[in-house]
Amino acid sequence: MLSEFDLISHYFLRPDPAGGRVVLGIGDDCALLQPQPGMQLAVSSDMLVEGRHFFAGTDPVGLGHKSLAVNLSDLAAMGAVPLGFTLALALPDADPDWLAGFSAGLLALADRFDCPLVGGDTTRGPLTIAITIFGQIAPGQALRRDGARPGDDIWVSGSLGDARLALAVLRGETITPLDPAQSIIARDRLERPQPRIALGLALRGIASAAIDLSDGLTGDLGHVLARSGCGGTVDVDALPIGVALRCQSLAMQRAWSLAGGDDYELCFTAPATARAAVIHAAASASLQVTRIGSINAEPGLHLRTADGTDFAAPASFDHFQA
Repeated sequence: MLSEFDLISHYFLRPDPAGGRVVLGIGDDCALLQPQPGMQLAVSSDMLVEGRHFFAGTDPVGLGHKSLAVNLSDLAAMGAVPLGFTLALALPDADPDWLAGFSAGLLALADRFDCPLVGGDTTRGPLTIAITIFGQIAPGQALRRDGARPGDDIWVSGSLGDARLALAVLRGETITPLDPAQSIIARDRLERPQPRIALGLALRGIASAAIDLSDGLTGDLGHVLARSGCGGTVDVDALPIGVALRCQSLAMQRAWSLAGGDDYELCFTAPATARAAVIHAAASASLQVTRIGSINAEPGLHLRTADGTDFAAPASFDHFQA
């Protein structure tokens, strides 16, 4: 049976990253990171718990990918450049096949974004994955949640709702049956979200506020409105519906694009005068963005259909209410 340190060295220890950002990586009491002179650190942590955030038996390669992707998504929402991350891993047992798949998915995404694993911890226990990620950003350039102003446009990247559709399939909920291509698309959105790092970087100096969509558009946009001290109006029928979700009823399309969760797209605001700049930024990141509403002075989030009818906001995910 693998010991704790054998497990780390076999599946997670790699040659020291080049580039000078990681002065000291895995193997000591602390990692040492060296941000560029004058840069600020951006730090975020996320935890994934079996039975709460993912099903038992989830593909370990996809789980490794998603574990890091959700943290990279936080850096994207701030417009930060990745520096490195730590991994705390509780395992019911040291299964070599599971560890090989998990580490492969995790480290492949780390390589893609030049974000090395620099430390962490392992222990025996219910399967729990906790990552803390570090990024850097110049002072004054962070895309914060508190910068939205009345008159700003509200935008969202990519498409919404396919991850929630995949969850419905896994839960056995009643839906219109998916064809094989739709099933692959939906499952990929749930298990392998794509961090929008390039878009976050391109939006610096353009967007007034931003957040990544983890718990659903209505809830996450609500955080921006609350921190910014303003309100917003969203056109429900302007939302970019996921390719697979489009085969479902209009009611499901609206509900799951508004509050499905696990989209990991960016929702951001920008002055109306910056529309051309937003489109150019999205093109530079090879992404579609959609203008879905506007910021106003009246508090609260107001949802309306294309014909102007008010629409009741569905509840977004809450760990202590679901």
